[in-house]
Amino acid sequence: MAFLDELRHAFAVEPIGAVEPTDAQRKLIDQLCREIARRRLTAPAILYLEMSRPLGFVTAQAIHFFSPIISVFTDRQGYREFAEFLEHRGAIDYLLARLEALDPADTPR
Repeated sequence: MAFLDELRHAFAVEPIGAVEPTDAQRKLIDQLCREIARRRLTAPAILYLEMSRPLGFVTAQAIHFFSPIISVFTDRQGYREFAEFLEHRGAIDYLLARLEALDPADTPR
């Protein structure tokens, strides 16, 4: 029975649901979402995130793959935190919620 348990674990995926980012990830994501909202690119960002939802994990792996090159130009720790956040299945939903919450078009004037 141990073999079946190991096999079941090998093909297991985490359940779909809300992801709770770490404090460093939350700070990084809020900074990214504020910058997107400041530039008024919320609608294109939401469209892109919805279209790329199935590729979230693959994107995280690509980020890890290119990290030696990209780390020359940007903050290595923030880059790694963002990649680790995207590995979770609920990451895109969290990003969408933060973008919609920070959208200046939704604020009353």
